[in-house]
Amino acid sequence: MTTLRLPYYELSTGAYNGFLQANKALAEGPVDQQIIELVYLRVSQINGCAFCLEMHSTALRKSGAAQQKLDALAGWRISRHFSPAERAALAWAEDLTNISATHAPESSWQEMEQHFSAREISDITFAISLMNAFNRLAISMRM
Repeated sequence: MTTLRLPYYELSTGAYNGFLQANKALAEGPVDQQIIELVYLRVSQINGCAFCLEMHSTALRKSGAAQQKLDALAGWRISRHFSPAERAALAWAEDLTNISATHAPESSWQEMEQHFSAREISDITFAISLMNAFNRLAISMRM
């Protein structure tokens, strides 16, 4: 167990509350919440955020996601547990999380356009960005 370096959520309440408001807006948006949570969990796997891994796997189980699906998430590309829309969102999540290497490729963008509306793509992109930011806060401050 590590010790919290700084209570960033208390020290920067305005910024932190903005993150929470964005998260709430995404939860109330048009994208299926299970896709949002899968994206959050996959981004957190890539970034290695233990706090977020626990939170989002718990949320997915509560929403009815099968344990086998959660177990297969890191290998989603070859797993039978994911729909084409989920695969598109997960590929986009990986590409944006690793953007310095991938540069958000056209192939992933085109897959997103096949499965999601412009508003949904925007919300999923915000969700990926938000989770990367939350991961960086939690990991750097040892949440």
